[in-house]
Amino acid sequence: MIDAYAIIDATWPAAEYRRAGGFLIRDGQGGGSRVSCATLEVPLEQADIPAAEAAHRALGQRPRFMIRAGDEALDAVLEARGYESYDPVRIWSAPIAAMQGEVPPVTAFAHWPPLQIARDLWTELDVGPERQAIMDRAEVPKTCVLGRKDDRAAGVAYIAVYEGAAMLHALAVAPKYRRMSLAREMIHEGARWAAEAGAERFEMITTLANDASNTLAESFGMEVRAQYHYRRAPEVA
Repeated sequence: MIDAYAIIDATWPAAEYRRAGGFLIRDGQGGGSRVSCATLEVPLEQADIPAAEAAHRALGQRPRFMIRAGDEALDAVLEARGYESYDPVRIWSAPIAAMQGEVPPVTAFAHWPPLQIARDLWTELDVGPERQAIMDRAEVPKTCVLGRKDDRAAGVAYIAVYEGAAMLHALAVAPKYRRMSLAREMIHEGARWAAEAGAERFEMITTLANDASNTLAESFGMEVRAQYHYRRAPEVA
């Protein structure tokens, strides 16, 4: 199975990548931690954390590091430097067939580029222009899934495929239409599209604190195949 972190970088790419101090530094341009973090590429004893911090600051970013399995020593070093731990994350995975199912007529449809109504709904639900720009620059097969309830746009999601794996990002449902099976129906539609695009597996990322998303993943029989969290530098007065 392809490395989960490679799927993230391909389907949710940073604006630019550079290397410093044995780390891969991502320029996120305001798009959130996933595209603004550093990951360790060399043995820790060969790494230069101050060089990575300087590279972050040269990009106008607060230094932050993704801590993956195997990065426990880095985690401890950053903690000793006063770095705050936040956003523990799970990466869920299942065969694509497990995610497919019936979708009621005119409930969800996959399309690209996103309709303006989809972009407006993302913005309304805190997936703003900086995060939408990430989707636009991904150079892989991708789609927007628009969900509808009561004859109006009610949910939206982005799915992209890399090396046989479909990754779900930016799933958002308007508060009024939550707990009405819309997210499940949108995933069914996204999985249908992804299977046609050659995907054999379907994956999604959830924060540990997001009970609704974790419950949704479990309801499909998805399994956690990777976990990570972040460390960010102390605030500078």
